Amino acid sequence: MASTPLLVELGAEELPPSAIEPLALALRDGIAKGLADADVAFASAHAYATPRRLAVRVEGLDDKQPDRDIERRGPALAAAFKDGQPTKAAEGFARSCGVTVDDLIHLETDKGTWLGYRYQESGEATTALLPAIVERAVQALPVPKNMRWGASRTEFSRPVHWLVMLYGADVVPATVLGLEAGRTTRGHRFHAPDAIDLAHADDYLDALENAYVLADMQRRRERIREQVLAEAEVNEATAVIDEDLLDEVSGLVEWPVALTGSFDERFLDVPAECLISSMKANQKYFHLLDAQGTLKPLFITVSNIESRDPQQVIEGNEKVIRPRLADAAFFYDTDRKQSLASRRSALESVVFQQSLGTLADKAQRIEAISSFIASRIGGDADHASRAAQLAKCDLVTEMVLEFPELQGIMGTYYARQDGEPEEVAQALHEQYLPRFASDDVPATPAGLALALADRLDTLTGIFGIGQRPSGTKDPFALRRAAIGVLNILVKAELDLDLRELLELAAAQHGDLPKAEGLVDDVLDYMLDRFRAWTQDEGIAVEVYLAVRARPVTRPLDFARRIRAVHAFSQREEAVALAAANKRVSNILSKQQHDGSTSVDTGLLQAEAETTLSTALEQCHQSVRPLLDAARYAEALDVLAQLRGPVDAFFDDVMVMAEDEAVRRNRLALLASLQSLFLEVADIAQLQQ
Repeated sequence: MASTPLLVELGAEELPPSAIEPLALALRDGIAKGLADADVAFASAHAYATPRRLAVRVEGLDDKQPDRDIERRGPALAAAFKDGQPTKAAEGFARSCGVTVDDLIHLETDKGTWLGYRYQESGEATTALLPAIVERAVQALPVPKNMRWGASRTEFSRPVHWLVMLYGADVVPATVLGLEAGRTTRGHRFHAPDAIDLAHADDYLDALENAYVLADMQRRRERIREQVLAEAEVNEATAVIDEDLLDEVSGLVEWPVALTGSFDERFLDVPAECLISSMKANQKYFHLLDAQGTLKPLFITVSNIESRDPQQVIEGNEKVIRPRLADAAFFYDTDRKQSLASRRSALESVVFQQSLGTLADKAQRIEAISSFIASRIGGDADHASRAAQLAKCDLVTEMVLEFPELQGIMGTYYARQDGEPEEVAQALHEQYLPRFASDDVPATPAGLALALADRLDTLTGIFGIGQRPSGTKDPFALRRAAIGVLNILVKAELDLDLRELLELAAAQHGDLPKAEGLVDDVLDYMLDRFRAWTQDEGIAVEVYLAVRARPVTRPLDFARRIRAVHAFSQREEAVALAAANKRVSNILSKQQHDGSTSVDTGLLQAEAETTLSTALEQCHQSVRPLLDAARYAEALDVLAQLRGPVDAFFDDVMVMAEDEAVRRNRLALLASLQSLFLEVADIAQLQQ
């Protein structure tokens, strides 16, 4: 079969920048799925998009479905003929197939012989299938919010204006979103506004580039990156390229042109974070740093036109950013007229959660938790207490109300101005760390205590009112809070008991409708987050299950055990010992053993059980100090030496001896073996 490229392009008014790439990828996947479902082969599919278009190019698309061999089964042979003549059943089946009875065949099956008919069905032409495939793909797009335009009842994210569907050089007749398919696309709105007729699907990218449109999303993104870096180099500065901002800017332009502008140096008296937030959020500018990492009074804007007079474009942007930065300076000056501590009363009118009170209530709860944690980790309880009192105060400042992403950051600035201890000021920013899995954890004891307290308060409170996450719904970001607590405890090596912390946090809430079993529910939920953590570390889920089977409530200890069991699982002895422990577990559960590990050496009969008993006693003595020091990897290395005695025991010894005393003694020996490994993890889980 012949293979030809397919081009589908949907032209529209400027689409929301954040929606462009998801929509383009969804259109590609929808068309690819439609072709696959229709059994039409193709080599690859590529998505393209700009603010004014979504496009898909399919390479090596077959011109038709493959022919199919069809087999139909009719009546049983016994019912198809009577006295050698075809019955009405046979004749009716033949007519339904469009043939005579003589053209039918006999089909041999396990249940007898049947009349049948085989024929080849020609595949349908791809061009006949494409209209429905493309329409379904467009209708299934995850449009954030549909709209109508004019008198049309058609709905899409933005008004649509043209539709291209080319199979090679031929237009595919189709109607999608009320548009008739053609070969006419559009170039840049200003540089090349005239219609462009595409002779072939292969001409798409080159034709658009000649019309000042870079349709390849990745190429356009990298063009912007290169231009921004080049502009920074000219200005002897370092450009800070935020990937999210880069994506957004890429979704705003079709022909990027980076230009450098400047702003008044007096604005540098305002904290750099405020200026950067204003430039990024309001104007989508990239900021520049000098060799010392200090903000320079420069910015890079990405224009959507190649102006004959770039200076006018630069001056226009400078004129726009000036009042924005002036607003930031005004907010900063206004906020500094009032101390952070004086804002505590304002928190009483800000609801944290209807059933859990205000931010003032939350601050009071986390103060008690923070003070306790700080004292347990060798920190200053007074500093932690003060940080908790001030933790949420910057949420009611003008700057944070305008730029919510500056919460904590502004608290630190204002606390320093107020003369608060440096550790207190730093903790106000650190309370939000880590913001993501690979982020840094707080560096100060007060910051560690506050970050833990805030998350523990939220977890126990939201669980306590019965709003635990379900499915993909997690409005209070409890998964992130739980993972944040685990990351802090593990990365900062804080050997704290999570159950104890949760009990303290739950106690601060007073009456909660779901108080019964609350601590256990939250504890289980949080420890279950270790599953994703182990997968991110490239550790098998069986290792997590082996540790999770034990009542370990200290996350740092949990992590150490996981790493130790992971290392053990790579050893040759691990498979045999895991299987042996699984076998031991099954034997003990079936025999309803009382758990005794006391072995009477006088009842040992076989050499193999005596050897195992001696080896276990030696391991007990060697392993105990290692376990007490949480040196689990070394402990498992010692226990790996039991492989030989364990294998010999199961080869030579009948556990279920007729003599009850001997049988119980052997079960106790196995229980002793199991208990040794259970000191670290249930390695029988490695068998799953």
